[in-house]
Amino acid sequence: MKVIIIEDEKPAARRLGRLLSDLNVAVSTMLHSVEESIEWFQNNEHPDLIFLDIQLSDGLSFEIFDVVDVKSAIIFTTAYDEYALQAFKLNSIDYLLKPIDDEELEKAVKQYKELKPEKEQIAVDFEDIKKLLINPLEREFKKRFTAKVGQHIKIINADEVECFYSENKGTYAATIDGRNYLLDTTLENLEDELSPKIFFRVSRKFYVNINHINDIISYTNSRLQIKLNSFKEQEIIVSRERVKDFKLWLE
Repeated sequence: MKVIIIEDEKPAARRLGRLLSDLNVAVSTMLHSVEESIEWFQNNEHPDLIFLDIQLSDGLSFEIFDVVDVKSAIIFTTAYDEYALQAFKLNSIDYLLKPIDDEELEKAVKQYKELKPEKEQIAVDFEDIKKLLINPLEREFKKRFTAKVGQHIKIINADEVECFYSENKGTYAATIDGRNYLLDTTLENLEDELSPKIFFRVSRKFYVNINHINDIISYTNSRLQIKLNSFKEQEIIVSRERVKDFKLWLE
């Protein structure tokens, strides 16, 4: 199985390569820009599988396929969960949100190996995907959540939630009045339900509401610490892999 990675952030590409190596998947090539990728595809046999970052330093990676007819299977890698990637899985194998989780990666690789699509059967409509990226779908996001409190059901307005977080296999909503409510959902399920303009997943453990950030402080290892208005139970740290996207989100 011939596998390549197209990713403009070299540390992220190397990390993905290491994770794949742990799964006994050897990466033959790492490419880092649209221009470099076009030149490589024009002069090399195309791989069986591509791990494709959507946003490269010199443009959207789909520009590669405006020039080159690629029939490889694709697993998208991206931080842009707000673009509702579920809507354009089409014939691609899967997508992975950054920072890439090793269990999600293993699941995607396993799915590819089980399907083993023939190259002539792979036909991803990159134009449709590009349209979705340039003009994201207008979506309705959840405005309310419910939590069981004793024999009662508590209605929680999304704009009153300072953060969502996971703890001991449970998912909680921390509200502006300092309360924490156990929800019947997971952080993964919340990805499709929260407005990306308001909520950002700063780590595997936390989604934060931009309207309730009180302070942002430089932290060790190029990370950031977030202080919310009321939530004091735990430190909220932006993982190093998400700092760049977090700063863009703030703007």
